[in-house]
Amino acid sequence: MRQLIPALAFFALATTAAAQEYPTRGSGTVVLRAARVIDGTGAAPIQNGVVVVTDDRIVAVGAANAVRIPAGARTLNLGDVTLLPGFIDLHVHLIGREVEDPGAQTSATRDYPGFLAALGTEYARQTLMAGFTSARMVGAPGFQDVGLRAAIDAGYVPGPRLQVAGHSLGITGGHCDENNYRPGLFDGTPETGIADGVDEVRRAVRYQVKYGADVIKTCATAGVLSGGSQGIGASQYSVEELEAMVTEARTLGRKVAAHAHGTEGIKRAVRAGVASIEHGSFLDEEGARLMAERGTYLVPTLMAGEAVERAAAAGGLPPFIAEKARAAAAAMRNAIKIAKAAGTPIALGTDAGVGQHGQNGHEFTLMVQWGGLTPMESIVAGTASAAKVLGWEDRVGTLRAGLLADIVAVPGDPLRDVTLLERPSFVMKGGVVFRGEGAVR
Repeated sequence: MRQLIPALAFFALATTAAAQEYPTRGSGTVVLRAARVIDGTGAAPIQNGVVVVTDDRIVAVGAANAVRIPAGARTLNLGDVTLLPGFIDLHVHLIGREVEDPGAQTSATRDYPGFLAALGTEYARQTLMAGFTSARMVGAPGFQDVGLRAAIDAGYVPGPRLQVAGHSLGITGGHCDENNYRPGLFDGTPETGIADGVDEVRRAVRYQVKYGADVIKTCATAGVLSGGSQGIGASQYSVEELEAMVTEARTLGRKVAAHAHGTEGIKRAVRAGVASIEHGSFLDEEGARLMAERGTYLVPTLMAGEAVERAAAAGGLPPFIAEKARAAAAAMRNAIKIAKAAGTPIALGTDAGVGQHGQNGHEFTLMVQWGGLTPMESIVAGTASAAKVLGWEDRVGTLRAGLLADIVAVPGDPLRDVTLLERPSFVMKGGVVFRGEGAVR
């Protein structure tokens, strides 16, 4: 035992030192000066602007000649850049291989959980470096997303601040289930997210929340990449089951995000009270109006459509899945236009993991190119609107005094060239610089 105590003490010191490699909050006062500041609300840019940060909080935002600079503050002159709130991605899968990874098709039977968790730490880093300082993980096996959130929050690995869902909830044989394996190999339970009927749905919600879920993710319809024989638009939960899920989640202080491609499944989920529709590929005008009336957000995940379309063209998907991929990608291009015309609230989500991690900013570009959003509308979708979906509008999503110092800079003016949002030159999270001048490590 005498030999064990020093060893344990050394381990404690080593892990503490590791955590301190990535501070969880800034220290002191820093003034960020830039050619432009876009605050995330949709207001016109502030020319020759500054953002003043003390420790992990924003304390002032405005024109350089109108903001009092505290004595002793350190100034970073970032030049011809635009400062924006840290970007927010509402739909990521940091645990698991990317779809275009050659090992993705056999991952369920070949990859160790520890391998996938290790990949998750790298994907989290890539996401942060892409300017996304907050993200919502919508489904992961074995509560590995809860573990990743804890590692990021403690400073062991760099990554966005996370909301996590635990296991996604779906019907037996549905999109959230593992299909086309022999019986007994991947038989799910409410604990692992496979729940049939109102009582099992309630149990599944309670179990995910018990072990750390911030949000409940459900599969209200079939999907593109799942096995089984259902077409992509097939509904998978009844209205009664969805209502029970939403009610139970709301009782426990959680929202429900619903994967839904099919027209009828979208409407069922909206009527049941979900907070957001993920994908929404075959959204029609009636569904869009219903979402607008109820304040249900569309998270369009256009990058996922582009990614599966690319994979299908390259011959990287089985024929049945490739057919669904092409149909979904074509429909997505139309659905976001329908949503915009109806006044449906839109918030950014990429489905990174289907698309590439670290390329999340491309979603801004696709919202403009496919959906007809203005560059400013796309920015709001990925900042203030996304923060509202998270329920974090008092923490992140805009640049204003009192909020966390999550700040991104991109070169030039993204209102003139939206693709600049794909190339951040500076990333600050909680007052800590992770990319650009003064970055940790």
